[in-house]
Amino acid sequence: MPKQYDAKSIEVLSGLDPVRKRPGMYTDTSCPNHLIQEVLDNSVDEAIAGHCAAIKVSIFKDGFVEISDDGRGMPTDIHPEHKLSGVELILSKLHAGAKFSGEDYNFSGGLHGVGVSVVNALSSSLISTIKRDGKIHEMKFENGEKKSELEVIGEVGSRNTGTIIKFKPDPSYFESEKVEVKKLKHLLKAKAVLCPNLKISFTNENNKKDKEVWEYPSGLESYLAEEIKDQEFLLKDPIISNNANDDNSIDFAINWIMGNVKNLLNESYVNLIPTAQGGSHLNGFKAGLLESLKEFCEFRNLLPKGLKLSADDVLQNAAFIISSKLKDPQFAGQTKERLDSKDHQAFVAASSKDALSIWFNQHTEEGEMIAELAIESAQKRTKEVKVVERKKSFQGPALPGKLSDCNSDNLDETELFLVEGDSAGGSAKQARERGFQAIMPLRGKILNTWDLESVEVIKSQEIKDLATAIGVNPGENDLSKLRYGKICILADADSDGLHIATLLCALFLRHYKSLIQDGRVYVAMPPLFRIDCAKEKFYAVDEKEKEQIVKNLQNKQGKPKVDIQRFKGLGEMNPSQLRETVMDPNSRKLVQLTINPNDNVNAMMDLLLSKKRSSDRKDWLEKKGKIAKV
Repeated sequence: MPKQYDAKSIEVLSGLDPVRKRPGMYTDTSCPNHLIQEVLDNSVDEAIAGHCAAIKVSIFKDGFVEISDDGRGMPTDIHPEHKLSGVELILSKLHAGAKFSGEDYNFSGGLHGVGVSVVNALSSSLISTIKRDGKIHEMKFENGEKKSELEVIGEVGSRNTGTIIKFKPDPSYFESEKVEVKKLKHLLKAKAVLCPNLKISFTNENNKKDKEVWEYPSGLESYLAEEIKDQEFLLKDPIISNNANDDNSIDFAINWIMGNVKNLLNESYVNLIPTAQGGSHLNGFKAGLLESLKEFCEFRNLLPKGLKLSADDVLQNAAFIISSKLKDPQFAGQTKERLDSKDHQAFVAASSKDALSIWFNQHTEEGEMIAELAIESAQKRTKEVKVVERKKSFQGPALPGKLSDCNSDNLDETELFLVEGDSAGGSAKQARERGFQAIMPLRGKILNTWDLESVEVIKSQEIKDLATAIGVNPGENDLSKLRYGKICILADADSDGLHIATLLCALFLRHYKSLIQDGRVYVAMPPLFRIDCAKEKFYAVDEKEKEQIVKNLQNKQGKPKVDIQRFKGLGEMNPSQLRETVMDPNSRKLVQLTINPNDNVNAMMDLLLSKKRSSDRKDWLEKKGKIAKV
């Protein structure tokens, strides 16, 4: 008899339980970096408010991470309503903070009041030390629960204030328990750049030589030059601008790179928090840049008749960094990767247009060179094949016959699965949700497009069909005709499947970079194994996960009978298994393709796929081949 559904079935999560139950809703669970950023942002907010001049970040051999600052220190007095100290409220209660009213912090990044409490919830141990009012206070937590009361452990000079948070991330909540040091150092450097006169120090005990200090009194200009090395800039000096009012401010630096681009710096920040997915401030900057250049081109009669520029044309070879500050920023989620503050977009657009229009009129020769780059990009874009819109009509090329389209045209929900082979495609069609999921089978390995120009790539029928299906041509940056919100690569979990997935990733990275930058491309992670034990079933994407599942089962139940099935491919999985493991949004595993300024992804893909690098590839295989696991 099924369990009765009544009021007793309703579960209310209290305290920090919601975070532990669904950690992915509150932080990036790939590694602990985002936890460090949450603590760091509190210290940076103190710096923005003018109360902090130095921040220290340390990684210890025992897995602990420590962030200390010389700010005012967390409040240690008792809250009049909740009867708890300010420290305990901040660390153990969600949505508790001093940044809602805007009275204590004019500009800040921590506005939801959940950041540092999330760190506590997902840490096996956390120690908070506060220097305030001439005393040193300490409070300890374990697994998010209070271990000791706030107590005074010493005295200090009245001017010596600050907060020290030392914590050890619980590895059970993260795919990898290791801090990605390279990304963390890039973040720390950017924070120092964006907050002039803030000194940030970093120490890594795992590597005694890994010590760095960042302090940038001047800011953006030196940062842009440092990050883009060994490349020729179009402008001798970058365009630098800053503008502010009581509620908003915008600072940006931009320059263009000549010749072949090796590495582009395209970074945006809100209240010193990196916004990997951009948002209102980035859109406003693009709009201001486009309008100012169009105005310049029209005044000097530079545009060919009928040619329309887009913001992506202007930014084709541009390296830039944008730093916005605003009161009460509205982010798309707790990880704060995208800004959704519409009013700020208008401010940034107007500020950018005014500053850039003045610059173009004062630097007409350089302005014409920038215009020439944008016009060349627009001309190349307009030569490419027109693609079909979603609506079924008699206009434009027909959709590929092998595409099984979905019913919805809402980009917030539509998904296109690029599936390896007709067999897997048949199972996927049965497993999908017809309302918002479309299936397009591919015939084995697609063309290696890494060394090809976009105009050549479209000559491949397979890629032409793919372009027609998604609504965007190779090399095109305008996503206004995009037909699906998510494009998911779905290939077998074996080596052949990984090869196909790599070729597709290369296609998107080289010829559909705008899709990746917009967060539209994903790789599905189908399981390689199914593990059955009694009435329980589990799926594992690789040998390591399979061994861990089996080990856990044996530890819990002694030596139970464990049956392991290895899938030969997606076509071998029945529709219900395929739906559960790779298509159902509630249970599947999708990995989003992203581009980080510090990644060497272009160099690695060039090594792996370029026909010109065969000798380098041979050397690399001879050196690295022994680490491959069969």
